[in-house]
Amino acid sequence: MAFDTGQQEAAQRYYIQALRLARAAADVPLGGYVLASMSLQATYRGFADEGVDLAQAALERNRGLATARTMSFFRLVEARAQAKSGDGPACGAALKSAEGWLERSRTGDPDPSWLDFYSHERFAADAAECYRDLRLPRQVRRFTEQALARPTEEFVRSHGLRLVVSAVAELESGNLDAACAAGARAVEVANRISSARTTEYVRDLMHRLEAYRDEPRVAELRERARPLLVAPA
Repeated sequence: MAFDTGQQEAAQRYYIQALRLARAAADVPLGGYVLASMSLQATYRGFADEGVDLAQAALERNRGLATARTMSFFRLVEARAQAKSGDGPACGAALKSAEGWLERSRTGDPDPSWLDFYSHERFAADAAECYRDLRLPRQVRRFTEQALARPTEEFVRSHGLRLVVSAVAELESGNLDAACAAGARAVEVANRISSARTTEYVRDLMHRLEAYRDEPRVAELRERARPLLVAPA
């Protein structure tokens, strides 16, 4: 929660304490999940190399211990960091491995309850963000369509983030109308929740749209997003 509301130093303290508790409980997979969460935070803050190291540490410590779905998540987190660092081949290899582990999980051991959120839709959503960072809009669109195939009120923030990623992909493909349409849906979600990450995603989208600021549809979207744009970061 601290991570999502922008309290990064507090989030880091909680993660470190959680890692100590997982070690004390001899729960290696849970410790790996904490490392993966720290990797996502590092990647989000712009420390992609650190994100790669943390994700790979989670993987190495859990070989032969974690379930297939858990290993898939760790590989997906590594892919996010590799994409942020601009390493397309390493990102692609991590995504392929994550997808393979996820398919294998259909007939595997029961997963820990803390992994209940991880689904094929979540895999597709993160894959879309990887390809956004690698500036491959066609791939972003393909995975975003999968991620949005079953929108749910259970993960409202995640749905809003996926809509922004979709809008960026449409914009980079030259589809301004589709970008604004997805952006409007994302803004509607962002205005309903309190999430610093969602707000930052919307601000990034509006920054990308600055080149089209005189377009009526962009001006309308900016007006809808105004409460988010003027709020403190």
